[in-house]
Amino acid sequence: MRILYFTKDYTPHDHRFLSALAETEHEVFSLRLEKRGVERESRPLPAGVNPVRWAGGCRPVDREEYPALVRDLATVLEAVRPDVVHAGSVQTAALLTAMAGFHPLVTMSWGYDLLMDADSSSRMLADTRFTLETSDAFVCDCQAVAEKAKEFGFPSERITILPWGVDLGHFSPEQKDQFIRQQLGWDNDEIVVLSTRAWEPVYDVGTVVQGFIEAAAQNSRLRLILLGGGSQAQALQEMITEAGVADKVWLGGRTQYADLPGYYQAADVYVSASLTDGSSLSLMESLACATPAIVSDIPGNREWVVEGENGWFFPVGDWQALSAKLQEIAAVDPLRWKQMGRNARDAAEKRANWPENFKKLVTAYNIAMEGSKDA
Repeated sequence: MRILYFTKDYTPHDHRFLSALAETEHEVFSLRLEKRGVERESRPLPAGVNPVRWAGGCRPVDREEYPALVRDLATVLEAVRPDVVHAGSVQTAALLTAMAGFHPLVTMSWGYDLLMDADSSSRMLADTRFTLETSDAFVCDCQAVAEKAKEFGFPSERITILPWGVDLGHFSPEQKDQFIRQQLGWDNDEIVVLSTRAWEPVYDVGTVVQGFIEAAAQNSRLRLILLGGGSQAQALQEMITEAGVADKVWLGGRTQYADLPGYYQAADVYVSASLTDGSSLSLMESLACATPAIVSDIPGNREWVVEGENGWFFPVGDWQALSAKLQEIAAVDPLRWKQMGRNARDAAEKRANWPENFKKLVTAYNIAMEGSKDA
């Protein structure tokens, strides 16, 4: 099978999909719509993946440019002659493929595209509807996104739910890493809270910081590791400085994939205040490392976290509720904490095993080819 993997940008998620595809017997081609902002993935394309050069992929692309890009995409499709195009997000790469009239098309949602972007404007709504009406199969990472696709009339029998999952060998609790705590001068008495989400509005890291500030004022043992970066960097740094908690917060910046497990292992709890999510990869990484999670109460998170068993919830945007949860966990019995860690790992082993979950992608390809609208 000749597979054209067409994505909006090149991210660690794309690298994982392409790495897995490269290990199959299929011939894999990679096409990138745009290059926007800071490079999010420094690793080159996996060996065996054929990059496709075209008019896109080297700069930001606006929606108004799509009609012109469709003509170049048609040339690419004629040259590559793929048996299937795997494209996402919905209103970007998948939309362009739909505009080009190619079949079979497997549209892959990235979560936010249906849960947030689809209803953000009349144009987004129209683009979403057109793409889904044109797609031959649909791939998503959780039930919440699948339900949204059904609301647009996409048939359930052509939907494949594929939690992206993690490498359970890489993200593992086997050796809880104390090196990071030692580097920061923190010992086992400190309660370390970890945030790994990008500093962008959709992830609402400001709620994490404000909740921590309030909780730390009540419990001097609390510490915060804030990984990542983004457009809200200055505002977050000012919050931390003005609250006088800079000595309790470590800003780790963007972290390489190889180093991430050490941070999850060093933490007592992972926290995310995301406004919307499918199956959050960082949440799955946390669970795989046996680190319980405090997360915003949204549908995607409810598919992974069970209150009091492997984590806790707080209402979206409610930093006071988050603060209360952080203070609550500071009093959790160590034996219960260990059991919650085991529960977290169990959840990851049952549902977040990337090699097993990836096999479902070929099922989606077969659904698309068997029911192609070109047939």
